[in-house]
Amino acid sequence: MARSLWTGSLSFGLVNVPVALYSAVRDLYLHFHQLHEKDTARIDTRRFCEQEDKEIPLDEIGHAYDLDGGKTVVVTDEDLEAVAPRKTRTIDIEAFVDLADVDPVYFDHPYFLAPTGDSEGPRRAYQLLVEAMGRSDRVALGRFVMRTKEYLVAIQVRDDRLALTTIRFADEIRPTKDIDTGGRKPSKQQLDQAVALIEALSTDWEPGAWKDRYRARLQDVIERKRKGKRIAAPKQQEEPSPVPDLMAALERSLAEATGRRAPDGGADGLADLSRDELYERAQKQDVPGRSSMSKEELVDALGS
Repeated sequence: MARSLWTGSLSFGLVNVPVALYSAVRDLYLHFHQLHEKDTARIDTRRFCEQEDKEIPLDEIGHAYDLDGGKTVVVTDEDLEAVAPRKTRTIDIEAFVDLADVDPVYFDHPYFLAPTGDSEGPRRAYQLLVEAMGRSDRVALGRFVMRTKEYLVAIQVRDDRLALTTIRFADEIRPTKDIDTGGRKPSKQQLDQAVALIEALSTDWEPGAWKDRYRARLQDVIERKRKGKRIAAPKQQEEPSPVPDLMAALERSLAEATGRRAPDGGADGLADLSRDELYERAQKQDVPGRSSMSKEELVDALGS
């Protein structure tokens, strides 16, 4: 089982439920070490004082905040401790709100809350909260301190468990007035065609159907390098140029969306797939040399 990141209690009125916090996501990114290309020795990062030109130990490193005009304010560890949040071992539920009212832009990192201990009372209280919240479309809002930071959190039920998501504060969201809207509104004909395209591309949400294609290609490159094979970069595709006739582009897109793929997934529609989609098929069929193939070469390899 995953290691808990925090342990404490979930406070719901006068009810306190002992819980442990687990990350709901896992890091599957392929991490690389930095090497000296000449001799493949690992790179060591050190901190140097630009004035004395010598390495500085961690206990001598301070903090400075940049002000306008090039000035800075030096902040000591004691200054930071004075404003640090009060360390508690409690997630305090302060209110309940409708889930539909919380814009997804506020959601940050997801976690799971699991009951701790073998005592029947706290575990029953955890299950009571799961059942009660499961009957409503509301999420609990609260705060808690992890490490040195206080977080605003939303708690809801997922798969018969309590899920906690840290959420951003309102002033952390960039105002939309600073973002360009794109100009005048489209014509009714263009809008109807765009809505039809959306409907043609609509499908049920199946998380497992969406794969990290870059990670798959990277794993393929590493495997081929392990076997001593040479890696050649594929030809770069040209960036699509803006279409002058928006209506014609919509009509063509709709035609491709409604009939570009053969019903049996065969080769009839390969040319209309993107290179990433073709590469994913080539990976499933274990096509040799797929990493260095262009889109046209992938079409030929899969269609043969």
